[in-house]
Amino acid sequence: MRHFGHLAPEVRQRLFHQEPCAFTADSEARLLAAALGATLYSPATRPRLADDILKQAAHGVISMVLCLEDSIDDADVEHGEENLVRHFADLAARPGADLPLLFIRVRTPGQIPDLVRRLGPAARLLSGFVLPKFTGERGLPFLEALESAESAGGRRLFAMPVLESPELLYRESRVETLEGIFRAVDKYRDRVLALRLGVTDFCSSYGLRRAPDMTAYDVQVVASVIADVVNMLGRADGTGFTVTGPVWEYFRAPERMFKPQLRQSPFLEVQAVELRERLIEHAMDGLLREISLDQANGLLGKTCIHPSHVLPVHALSVVSHEEYSDAADILRPERGGGGVMRSAYTNKMNEVKPHRAWAERTLLRAEVFGVAREDVGFVDLLAAGIPG
Repeated sequence: MRHFGHLAPEVRQRLFHQEPCAFTADSEARLLAAALGATLYSPATRPRLADDILKQAAHGVISMVLCLEDSIDDADVEHGEENLVRHFADLAARPGADLPLLFIRVRTPGQIPDLVRRLGPAARLLSGFVLPKFTGERGLPFLEALESAESAGGRRLFAMPVLESPELLYRESRVETLEGIFRAVDKYRDRVLALRLGVTDFCSSYGLRRAPDMTAYDVQVVASVIADVVNMLGRADGTGFTVTGPVWEYFRAPERMFKPQLRQSPFLEVQAVELRERLIEHAMDGLLREISLDQANGLLGKTCIHPSHVLPVHALSVVSHEEYSDAADILRPERGGGGVMRSAYTNKMNEVKPHRAWAERTLLRAEVFGVAREDVGFVDLLAAGIPG
């Protein structure tokens, strides 16, 4: 699999200075954590789950979570488990099918070994489990169950804990909770692929819901939690983990808004491009601002509940030619001693030692999402990826 792999080779060549790399579910954890991108959630009860997974993979989805927790009714858990087992068997019977990284969001630790056992040989399609309402105390039984299931199944399984508990939100218990979370995930560091933020649960504790023109960072009580999570769990000194961006709750299919108008537009090409840019901005303004703020605050990837969110997340994750130029300059071997230089774009200062960690993260992102050509921007990437 690879990001933008659903595009024709000639389209990728036109868009990318450096194309995204290819990887598999067996690639190193560091690469997979960066490559998660827009992780699309789907209720495990969907009647055509296998077909849905294949459809989304064909449209560029790289990671999916099949949810047995909050997205389904309590009474439907047993049905959801049976549905998962049936559709995993269906997928396993389709040799050569292109699949995304697949994770199951469970409710209890016991579901992990039970599902791996019931999946049987089809468990080879599973990359891991999403662990809800994770704290140090509640999370350890999940991680122990994952380790047990991994040993029994003989296949590497990753954990993605969801940080969404009230103890993490409340100021008086936040630091202690974060310390407990760190101890738990540090003990199982090799199995923790990424930490996910459950912002909807945070808002619920105060009866809040952000409007479509607001981001999670506009809700101050939520923004403060994100800042502390990154501060204690997302450090770039080797002790941190990949932290993914919060879910965006609103959706509309942007291609339905502007694709017909572009096809029918009597404007000249330049005017059509301007129309496209205005329509994209109107349809996605809140989401785009939140993705940009995620990245500015050290988050990588995003939880998504609608397919229309996937392409914007991936398009904004592509490294610009300018970013790539700066990062490559900073990490040149001859710069090992430090120093300051003017950027190749002659618009900023690159200081080797302070900017090194940023440059390393940028080149990792460039490896999995690619580097855009100098004249290619977000709108070009987005428009190229919208189905016909």
